[in-house]
Amino acid sequence: MRPLSNQQRLHLVNSEQLYENWLDAHRRASQYRYGMHWKKAGGHEYLFRVRDRRGNGKSLGPRSPLTEQRFAEFTSGKERAEARLKGIEAALVEQARLNKALRLGRVPETVARILRELAVANVANDFTVLGTQALYAYEVMGGVHFLAELLASGDVDLLYDRRRKLTLAAKKMDGHGLLGLLKKADRSFEPVGENTFRAANAGQFMVDLIVPPGDMRDGHSISFAEGDLVASEVPGLEWLINAPRQHVVAIAEDGRPIEMQVADPRAFAIHKMWLSEKADRSPLKRPRDAAQALILMQLIREHLPHLPLESSALRFLPKALVERFVSRDPA
Repeated sequence: MRPLSNQQRLHLVNSEQLYENWLDAHRRASQYRYGMHWKKAGGHEYLFRVRDRRGNGKSLGPRSPLTEQRFAEFTSGKERAEARLKGIEAALVEQARLNKALRLGRVPETVARILRELAVANVANDFTVLGTQALYAYEVMGGVHFLAELLASGDVDLLYDRRRKLTLAAKKMDGHGLLGLLKKADRSFEPVGENTFRAANAGQFMVDLIVPPGDMRDGHSISFAEGDLVASEVPGLEWLINAPRQHVVAIAEDGRPIEMQVADPRAFAIHKMWLSEKADRSPLKRPRDAAQALILMQLIREHLPHLPLESSALRFLPKALVERFVSRDPA
């Protein structure tokens, strides 16, 4: 574990601010994405606002000084929003160059493209990044870089919070579902089998859609569109879904900033320790789970003192697990 230099920390802060500006600018520009135009019907012209990619929308009234003013305001607003976004995009290109020069680029480009599509669709807060890829966010939180052998991974787990309104998330995905967003990130993504929770691209990078087990009253499957991925229920994820979330701006391999929503690092570490002790866990994965749990324990102790490793502060986790985890702390 290597601490970042002051210069690297400075550019991480700059990147976070720039990303927040970009996201705000992108969302403002997206308000104009389907457009507004005049539509003839029955010998009259009506101002029509398009609401989705299929051309659906509604009439805002017949042509008049009022609707003409509304159309002019829409057009000028769209031009301002697009100009602002273009300016921030140019600044991002320069920041990415600096970030690469400072060796800040860490998040694999495929993961970054996926997260960027989730952000653009305004569903990023519906998904928590789990697995090894989450370590890139914890690096930023602690201002360090972990050793490469802890980070290598050919997949990412996306944990969906089934307590959120599924129809709202599906609507934001514009009818394409999660698989549609994955294809926007990389056209080669395809489902691995039928009614599956997993997709893979041409390079065999895999994305898993997972959820905590539901109760007997919650029997419906989690999917966002017809033919989309169907979430797999994984035991133990209820601890992570109930843990506080952290929103962290990390740096992709191409130097561009990207936001990651991850679970509280204490919850992640304790879950990893639990996995490392499971008898049915792959013998190839258990040592790595334990190593990741221990490095996060060290990170929390040395660099995140505001996150105490105490049972009272970790009520969202089983008490026995917390106590066993803390007792293994070499500090």
